[in-house]
Amino acid sequence: MVKIRWLTPVALCVVLASPVSATAGASRAVIYLTPLPNPSSLRTFLHPSLSGEGVWHPVGRPVSGTAAVSETTLRLPDNPTVVAGLAWMDTNLLSARLYSGSLSPGGLFWKYTAPVSPAAAMSLVAAFNGGFKPADSKGGYLSEGHLVAPLRKGAASLVIYRDGQATVGAWGIDVSMTSAVVAVRQNLTLLVDHAQPVAGLNPGDTETWGSSLHAIPNTWRSGLGVTKDGALVYVAGPMTIVDLADMLVRAGSVRAMVLDMNPDWPLYATFAPSTPGGAADASNGTNLLPGMIETPSRVFSSAYNRDFVTMSAR
Repeated sequence: MVKIRWLTPVALCVVLASPVSATAGASRAVIYLTPLPNPSSLRTFLHPSLSGEGVWHPVGRPVSGTAAVSETTLRLPDNPTVVAGLAWMDTNLLSARLYSGSLSPGGLFWKYTAPVSPAAAMSLVAAFNGGFKPADSKGGYLSEGHLVAPLRKGAASLVIYRDGQATVGAWGIDVSMTSAVVAVRQNLTLLVDHAQPVAGLNPGDTETWGSSLHAIPNTWRSGLGVTKDGALVYVAGPMTIVDLADMLVRAGSVRAMVLDMNPDWPLYATFAPSTPGGAADASNGTNLLPGMIETPSRVFSSAYNRDFVTMSAR
């Protein structure tokens, strides 16, 4: 929630400690960012729990002195030697933006494309991968006024609004086009709905929820969900589609979608410059999981030709 009070220059003297301010004519708007409630520790699938398992810890650049991203890990219920990485993002403190690539979704007309600009790097907190290439996504793509592929009713959709808010839902059911929508990234259908995995998931699946490299069910997968209070949660790791759905539900998702998969593509990185207003770059970026092939440097590389999402300080 963002609360705005209009103050005269004199009254402004009593709120010098306010997190964010913007000049507007003779008066000044002081914007108070109200963080979402901190996420509760997650119940583990396996017992006894490992030290720190399921416990959220803050990572990345703080926003107005508050952690905007927290991460944890959980062991897979069907394979105790493998862990999934989970990230929780405070959408009251963070603003989302869709970056597009020349390969995915295609085109060379994008303003927001890799590399992240020096100006945008000054507020960058986290970045994560998008979905399948358009031919495989069974959905549409809209950004910067360009409709690359038609939006499909019922498709799982990441929707980003003009104010930087973002959510996940089924197009035409949970979310729809309004004048406030600036980007829609669709990918298959919802994997989680009404806080439950959708019916019919098969742990041996290698095709329905994306083509698995070498037909291996427990390939690297990633997904994005939204919690009941509006936070975004990201999950990644080498797992089956059932594991991915279960992890997204355990992280608090009421609705969730599949993002890109197979070892080369999942990416989730947070950035922690040495000073609060410093620039994010590859040297202060950290992957969600050490086994990720993609690295924080990818979003700063002009060669990166796939879509991704940034989460930046408001």
